[in-house]
Amino acid sequence: MKKYNVCMVGIGAVGTEIVRLLRKRNFPMAKLTAFATRERTEMIDGLPLDVKVATGGESFKGYDFAFFAGTEGAKGASKTLGWAAAEAGCVVVDNGDDFRMDPRVPLCIPEINADALKGHSNFIANPNCSTAIALVPLYALHREAKIKRIVCCTYQAVSGSGSAAIRELETQTRAWAEGKPLTHEVYPAQIAFNVIAQIGSEAKDMPGYTSEEAKLGRETRKIIGDDSIQAVSTCVRVPVFNGHSEALHVEFHHPITPERATEILSNFPGVQVVDDLAKSRFPMPIEASGIYDTLVGRIRKDPTVPNGLSLFVSGDNIWKGAAQNAIQIAEKMIEMGLK
Repeated sequence: MKKYNVCMVGIGAVGTEIVRLLRKRNFPMAKLTAFATRERTEMIDGLPLDVKVATGGESFKGYDFAFFAGTEGAKGASKTLGWAAAEAGCVVVDNGDDFRMDPRVPLCIPEINADALKGHSNFIANPNCSTAIALVPLYALHREAKIKRIVCCTYQAVSGSGSAAIRELETQTRAWAEGKPLTHEVYPAQIAFNVIAQIGSEAKDMPGYTSEEAKLGRETRKIIGDDSIQAVSTCVRVPVFNGHSEALHVEFHHPITPERATEILSNFPGVQVVDDLAKSRFPMPIEASGIYDTLVGRIRKDPTVPNGLSLFVSGDNIWKGAAQNAIQIAEKMIEMGLK
């Protein structure tokens, strides 16, 4: 089997999980290097990783894949180095949102639109974490009933904000248990034992909505390839370490029953149905964390709209929502003979 030289830009929460998943999934690597702001050696799960400083496109020559591993909302790295890496012959898979809507750049969830990779220019975008977790099960239903409108409410873990946010929740929880004052730096308010109804800044093209809330609709339309789909979101940060959850209320063009939806979802790759209300079995972030699939449950009819369904999903935002999806893109490119 051919082996590939792999690098990543950034070695925070997402970058660390990319390393773990590359090893866990036995990605065919000849070499693995990280680029960051200073040169060093990082130990991840007891194994060393060389960290270098990228100075431009020349740094990426000889590499086959480059994963730009910034957390959601992080700016700058792919703008500074992404296209230079692509021009050096390296396939860039970018976790940031700078180029997701760029017409030159495929926005890919491999279970849904792998064919979009055929038109790549050595630059592919990873979708937003909430989009990736919601869209795998929603696309399975869209193929049969065609989505008309999505109303989405998210419950997003602090790992989506990076390592500093994880530490902040840990520190606040310990302080509360010890009766000490709770301070905050990462978030605009205390996150422990609280929820914060703001993720991102106000969207320029959607007054009153945050940048996170604006992403679901535009990314869904691009990935599915249907500009008629309407979507509205409320995105909330919750005191969960890892694993995003979402309440999805979906109106379809064609009838679909909860029973038929359950059958479809049970047979779609990347989805696990967890749905037994009588036994209190439904998706939870604590069970979704550290698995590849999106958990789907609470599948029921929405009686307020024609052809409506409501469901609840949980998924690992650092895995399927970031690192895993990026690696799946590279794996799919190799499988399709595109690299």
